[in-house]
Amino acid sequence: MDLRLRRRGQGLRQIGRGLGSLDREVFEAVAESPSPLLDATMPRLTQAADHSKLWFAIAAVLLAVGKPRTRRGATRGVMTLAVTSLVTNQGAKRIWKRARPNYIVVPLARRGRRFPTSNSLPSGHSASAAAFAVGVGLESPAAGLGLALLAGLVGMSRVATGAHYPGDVLAGFGLGAAIAVVGGRVVPPVIPTKLPAAKPLRVDTPPRPDGAGVVLVINPSSGSGTGARVIDQVREALPHAEIVELDEADDLLSVLRDAAGRAEVLAVGGGDGTVASAAGVAVAAGLPLAVFPGGTFNHFARDIGCDSVDKTVDAIKRGRVYCVDLVCLNDDHMVINTASIGAYPTFVAKREKLEHKIGKPLASLYAMFHTLRRAEPVRIRYDNETLQTSLFFLGNSTYLPSGFAPSQRHQMDDGLLDIRILEAGKRFSRVRILTALMLGRLERSPLYHEMRVPEFRFTAVDGPTVLACDGEVGIEVTEASFTAQYRALPVFRPLD
Repeated sequence: MDLRLRRRGQGLRQIGRGLGSLDREVFEAVAESPSPLLDATMPRLTQAADHSKLWFAIAAVLLAVGKPRTRRGATRGVMTLAVTSLVTNQGAKRIWKRARPNYIVVPLARRGRRFPTSNSLPSGHSASAAAFAVGVGLESPAAGLGLALLAGLVGMSRVATGAHYPGDVLAGFGLGAAIAVVGGRVVPPVIPTKLPAAKPLRVDTPPRPDGAGVVLVINPSSGSGTGARVIDQVREALPHAEIVELDEADDLLSVLRDAAGRAEVLAVGGGDGTVASAAGVAVAAGLPLAVFPGGTFNHFARDIGCDSVDKTVDAIKRGRVYCVDLVCLNDDHMVINTASIGAYPTFVAKREKLEHKIGKPLASLYAMFHTLRRAEPVRIRYDNETLQTSLFFLGNSTYLPSGFAPSQRHQMDDGLLDIRILEAGKRFSRVRILTALMLGRLERSPLYHEMRVPEFRFTAVDGPTVLACDGEVGIEVTEASFTAQYRALPVFRPLD
């Protein structure tokens, strides 16, 4: 047995010496090759990558002009780069001892200004390059591909300038990519998912180039003055539209019903709560609804594509009306976005406050910790289940992504309710939920329940509980019945 082990060890050492010799030969072949192109480009590229300046500059550009996926990728890339740099310089380089190559064989014009003195294995420049490129690519594959090619050139520059052997560069690439992949497992990237869906249902509606027949109900002071700006824009773009300005003494539903009685198109400007009230009136009157974003978040307006006054005006002028779903609560209240019990509104507010600073995954983790620590669980009974929950979410149509940070709707006419519940009444439930969230495995946790159904009912076991609808808190219910109203609301939206 000992002889067999010694022979195996000798074989491994021979393979190692052979790879080392090949590594040095490849380095010398690259270093000694006369190339004006390498002389002109490699030193500049390796200097640009010093202290990760190149990657920080690219991240700044992506954050400034990129799409949401690209901005998420830039954030992930910088965070991955920071971890990789720490692991490489404070860990890997101290474990593996290897002297730097003999840079004398490198042409003088190609040598770096300063020759590094730290261990050669692995290449820190290459590790950082791979970490950034793969980190960005996890969120935005197209951007990641381009950065991977650039990272490869950075690795080549380390060999061409005499700073590293090719094996050092490959080891650096492997280390940086591995850390990025592990990071993707701990904080999973947002992966856009397309669900099979029917084509949007369009309703024949005459174009209204001057706004004739449109009655707009709006509060000028809504959205911290946004309402007043909407009024000015609508008056200019749709001169024949009637505008009804609300004040604090007006009853919203009464004004909406009165407007619907003489309108051909009921228009509303305000936040999601106001739009939900207008949606119920429009459906009852058989009128199409036009939505002008006049609130703070305007989730419904954004999801139907009317995130600006110009887009809504264009849809009215061209007569673009499509049907979307509503949710009917207890037969007398319409929900256009979401309903929730427990501390879900607190969770959303905390997450949205932080997500632009630290990214949605980390913001969700912190918001979940903050909410679970302070929330009072509510016992509910539905179907054959009775459980405690501190976070309950119900959405109109399917939201993405899966898990407890739903933020997007790619369609609003699938006839389904999106239900998500976190169970809080079991042993160590808070620790188990946070651990699952950190590992990106919340959807597999037995404490997480997700379903998509056309109807849903629950009973608050311990008496009335507060139900938040479309961002507004104030409805107390003991029993709640939700029904998806398939394509019940015709709404103006800029679809072709």
